[in-house]
Amino acid sequence: MIISEIDDKNIWENFLLNCRDKTFLDSWNWGEFQKMMGNDIWRLGAYKENNLLSVALMIKIAARRGTFLFCPHGPIIKKHETQNKIQILGELLLELKKIAKNDGISFIRISPIWEKNEENIRIFKELGFRQAPIHMHPELTWELDITPDEEKLLIQMRKTTRYLIRHAQKNKDIEISQSQKIEDVEIFNKIYQETVDRHHFIPFSLSYLKNEFLSFAPDNQIATFIGKYKGEIISSAMIIFWQGIAFYHQGASSLKYSKIPVSYLLQWEAIREAKKRGCNIYNFWGIAPGNDPGHPWTGLTLFKIGFGGYKKEYVKTQDFILSSKYWLNYFVEKIRKSKRGL
Repeated sequence: MIISEIDDKNIWENFLLNCRDKTFLDSWNWGEFQKMMGNDIWRLGAYKENNLLSVALMIKIAARRGTFLFCPHGPIIKKHETQNKIQILGELLLELKKIAKNDGISFIRISPIWEKNEENIRIFKELGFRQAPIHMHPELTWELDITPDEEKLLIQMRKTTRYLIRHAQKNKDIEISQSQKIEDVEIFNKIYQETVDRHHFIPFSLSYLKNEFLSFAPDNQIATFIGKYKGEIISSAMIIFWQGIAFYHQGASSLKYSKIPVSYLLQWEAIREAKKRGCNIYNFWGIAPGNDPGHPWTGLTLFKIGFGGYKKEYVKTQDFILSSKYWLNYFVEKIRKSKRGL
């Protein structure tokens, strides 16, 4: 088996097109976004006799607490090669050690999009990984099959959610629009900052949001949805459409007019747009684990699951230690996790 870099967008995207478990974090354009943010990347492919079996986007993350290689929601393995997971991951690990050797990298981190089961957990343990102190991307997500017609989708929703959508549709003061203009990311950001102040989480910067938009916009894979009540913007979302899946990646809302169901209608219009674009799945992104009423995502989780669907749980984020410097990062992240109540 050979691990080599892939520099052809068509090879990368066509491989992923035939893979089931994936997110936009695996896409070619997410790699372009990382480059725009100033990060070094490697698009690695695992080949056996010229047959591409797996791909992994690797990102070099340079932080004050330590530099590490990061694989978001990967590696992605060809459906018929899942029995070779440990060999593929092992070969990838050897290549990553070579990359890390001359770059002052203290550990390798993988946020796998592998189903959480005993076999997949065992594979990481056997290769010497340990569970990371904090997650980087959702390990528990909520998805909705949007292939049924609209009426059936509405029937499958929680009764309250369905009522609020239909109530909003009748309200002439509510307006939902979508935009492909980079300028409208600033509109999203204004509502986003209000959401940050309310929920006390670490926000993405405006430049981050703009670069994310600019990375997917050339392929018409992103849109900003804007919800207004009486002409005032009180809800917004950035939706990514990629390879038959729509992702509710960024969302924001105002507390003003909190009883007016603008956000419900906005999500419904995003789902309808995803259907128009030929998507089969609507991914609501991360949800809270368990039934902890004190979890900071509890309210948002109730909102998401009200639209119907099912959860998907992945193996916890995994770290492979290369240097004793790792432990500084470990303790910093443990403290951050505790402060965030996660």
